[in-house]
Amino acid sequence: MRTLVKNIGKLVGIQLSGRQRLCGAEMNRLETLDNAWLLAEDGRIAAFGRMDDCGSGVAARVVDAEGGMLFPSFCDSHTHLVYAGSREQEFLDKINGLSYEEIARRGGGILNSADLLHETSEEELYRQAMGRVREIIRMGTGCVEIKSGYGLSTEDELKMLRVIRRIRETAPLAVRATFLGAHAVARSYAGRQAEYVDLVCDEMLPAVAREGLADFVDVFCDAGFFTVGETARILKKGRKLGLRAKIHANELAVSGGVQAGVAHGALSVDHLESMGPREIEALAGSETMPTLLPGAAFFRGMNYPPARDMIRAGLGVALASDYNPGSSPSGNMRMVVSLASIRMRMTPAEAVNAATMNSAYAMGLSRDYGSITPGKVANFFLTAPMPSVEFFSYAYQTPLIRRVFLRGEEYTEQS
Repeated sequence: MRTLVKNIGKLVGIQLSGRQRLCGAEMNRLETLDNAWLLAEDGRIAAFGRMDDCGSGVAARVVDAEGGMLFPSFCDSHTHLVYAGSREQEFLDKINGLSYEEIARRGGGILNSADLLHETSEEELYRQAMGRVREIIRMGTGCVEIKSGYGLSTEDELKMLRVIRRIRETAPLAVRATFLGAHAVARSYAGRQAEYVDLVCDEMLPAVAREGLADFVDVFCDAGFFTVGETARILKKGRKLGLRAKIHANELAVSGGVQAGVAHGALSVDHLESMGPREIEALAGSETMPTLLPGAAFFRGMNYPPARDMIRAGLGVALASDYNPGSSPSGNMRMVVSLASIRMRMTPAEAVNAATMNSAYAMGLSRDYGSITPGKVANFFLTAPMPSVEFFSYAYQTPLIRRVFLRGEEYTEQS
């Protein structure tokens, strides 16, 4: 199948260097091409160029971009979008002054979602999750990581991961799966955290590995959740079973999670609202991608991660949505890109690169996704005509995304 997109006002996110991630000053370079065309063939980008050079080769389908811009699809490397129900009561609790930690101590938060998930069938869980998947595709996401972590028992964690596998098999976007059994201590193990870590290591992880249900293992290494020592034990066990590490770190406090992630070869360390010079120094020169989730900071009224300090130190950063029912009930990556500029002082170019190329890297997928590169998967979206790339972040509520293409095919609700 050949699809030719013509009359593109600006082709955005071109990457021809072969780089798998962008760091430091590189992040502010967003390569573009004006008055362009792009050819997709057999689901991948075959070629692109200026309209002046657009030949009349045979294409099964010709798409007129009508002067709009073409961007690579967003890559959302941190979500929890498989969950049951919603948690708007906790939204009211926060408005009334309760903190995240206070809600958790009262049995809310993650444990509330675990209770709901336990009572929900696998079929219903899949139905609800696919509604969210269709939603994020319409908003421009073409590659997503989905975590478990609302099961907190072997049976329910496996149920979540089977739903994620089914999404991978049936949805047109790319999906990576992460086992997050160490998201919180299950209610039935209250006061017995060490025994719960035993369960994660000795029963959950082997069961996940036997069924081949996950690509990564994650731990919530933070104040009031799992310690650095417990995190290290879980990550070592995961590595023995073929699962690379990812970590929730430094959301609530300087927890040591960043250093633990680097020490255990984590592909990413995520959240990072509480960061200092030592954490930035630990990340320097490592393969670990700091992943920032400004949607969570926005929804919870927290401090934002120090993106400028990280970029100034030569680090790359990725952006992701943290789509979940409690602290970031949205998978709108365009809003994430705008928040990165508005609240973390990232330039629009840095934010787009962080939400595409670098977030693909944070899932181990930047060889195939995250930029306009011949040979990469043809996941992209077309916008309305805009005066500049910066307008995309500036006009953050204007509905600019007009058409979405995955594997070279236009996405519709019937896709």
